[in-house]
Amino acid sequence: MDQDTDVLISKREAFMDRGIRAVWYDLPEHGRDEYISWLHDVHIPRVLSRPGHLWAAHVQNVPRQSRLAHTDDPSVPTGNQFLLLFGATDPHVLLDPNVAELRAASSLETKEMMDRRINPRPMTFVEVSRVDGPAVKTRSPGITPGPVIQMGTFNINALENEDELNTWYSRSRLPLMAPMTGSVGARKLVSVSGWAKHSILYEFTTIEERDRYFVDTDQVWSQKVVQNLMHAPGSPSLGTRIWPT
Repeated sequence: MDQDTDVLISKREAFMDRGIRAVWYDLPEHGRDEYISWLHDVHIPRVLSRPGHLWAAHVQNVPRQSRLAHTDDPSVPTGNQFLLLFGATDPHVLLDPNVAELRAASSLETKEMMDRRINPRPMTFVEVSRVDGPAVKTRSPGITPGPVIQMGTFNINALENEDELNTWYSRSRLPLMAPMTGSVGARKLVSVSGWAKHSILYEFTTIEERDRYFVDTDQVWSQKVVQNLMHAPGSPSLGTRIWPT
């Protein structure tokens, strides 16, 4: 096998998980440990046994103050303590069967555990583009996202601002992540279901390195773009992966 073939295979493997299912939610204190044990030991392995499902990540988020504009639409759920992610070959794998169909076929235990989630906000995405950082090898096991995940979800205020948003990600934001110390990578996503149209998933090695090195190099352009965005409650979420550990 020649070098060019190796490169082509590497690129193909890097984009084999183009579908991502995300659920932000809160949990009550009572019964939290029981739910997390069930999720990690029973539910996640069961989901990963389905065809086309490639990885999972469960993230416990860290509350942080934000100056970003957030929606006050009461129909948008506000859960943000935890983020559950599943990666698949494409988004249709995550929607066929869909959530309602899966719930109807679920056991009483699964329904009871799912009902413990408070204000869950589910979304399904397709990946538009990605960039790998210097710490991409910490994306493990396999192609599971890195140890620290920051994920923003938002809509834009006017259609005429869509092009500039995407140009900003292509020309400024994603290239920023490629050489950054502590950067595992980043993925620009758009939704196929859920409230927000756009999402950005950043992966870091530690929260400390994220805070130290994630510095905006084009603040004027960034401020211009960001002022046109309306974020989901708690967006962007930032937390540490608690499964797999």
